[in-house]
Amino acid sequence: MKPRQQRMLAVGLAAGGLLIATVLTLRAFQENLMFYVELSEVAGGNAPQDRNFRVGGLVVAGTVRREPGELAVEFTLTDLENQLAVYYDGILPDLFREGQGIIAHGRLDDSGRFIADEVLAKHDENYMPPEVAETLAKHAAAQEAALEAEAGQQ
Repeated sequence: MKPRQQRMLAVGLAAGGLLIATVLTLRAFQENLMFYVELSEVAGGNAPQDRNFRVGGLVVAGTVRREPGELAVEFTLTDLENQLAVYYDGILPDLFREGQGIIAHGRLDDSGRFIADEVLAKHDENYMPPEVAETLAKHAAAQEAALEAEAGQQ
């Protein structure tokens, strides 16, 4: 084999290796990518069925149910407009409580209940996950506008 052919073969193999590495990296990103889906989208049936996603909202007061001595817990999340039942079998964060903003990772089951693999809670009194804060602000503004319109009609 001539030196020029050897160089071309080396360049071709290097380009092929780079292409394979790029494809494998992009595939890994696609499989591990987790989207945030608003509760209103989940209620509207626009949640991904074939992959995990994140939802966030406030834990509704009085909805946390747990059997004594069990790790499994059920609670309801709200974005002040829609609600979603969540089931989680694991240790909840120390800061988890009713009325608090959380993010849950998981997927919907056949009955429409969210089965969480992980639950994340805010880390101090002033922080709320940005996605949750944005969703809550949007729905609170819509509720306020509806109340003002109602008051204006009376």
